[in-house]
Amino acid sequence: MIGLLAEPERLRVAAALVLGARTTADITEATGLDVRRVENSLRRLRSAGLVVTDGSGLRLREELFKEATRVEQANRAQEDPFVRDGRLVKLPAQRGRRRAVLEQVSTAFEPGRRYPERDVVEELKRWCDGGEVDHVTVRRYLVDEGLLSRDDGVYWRTGGPVSV
Repeated sequence: MIGLLAEPERLRVAAALVLGARTTADITEATGLDVRRVENSLRRLRSAGLVVTDGSGLRLREELFKEATRVEQANRAQEDPFVRDGRLVKLPAQRGRRRAVLEQVSTAFEPGRRYPERDVVEELKRWCDGGEVDHVTVRRYLVDEGLLSRDDGVYWRTGGPVSV
């Protein structure tokens, strides 16, 4: 799916559909592409199942992006040597990998909600139960990486992935 949208003209056509274009003429006007290029892009997007025609015209199947994200997250979770069964086994030494693991941990905290320190400690202890890393270290890394912020014993999520 990503490869299909990596081509700029197809990406522009997909963007026009997301923004409300419903016909080839709408897409041509929104993108500035000529009709032939729009039709070629639509043909490729249709053949991949990303574009369908329904009662209101052309539509990008946005639900496929959510499904692809769920599948990718499930695959990543199965392959992750640092997290098993929702538990943090250890923290990677390499910063990029550690950041990815910490982002996974940060999803335990709802964006926009404030947590007293005891709730953060309790949640992180669950993540660290049986692993090689302690909850204090994980909390420090979450704050240092900008995934959690704190003030006067209250924490809130400030980064990491958000499920939609």
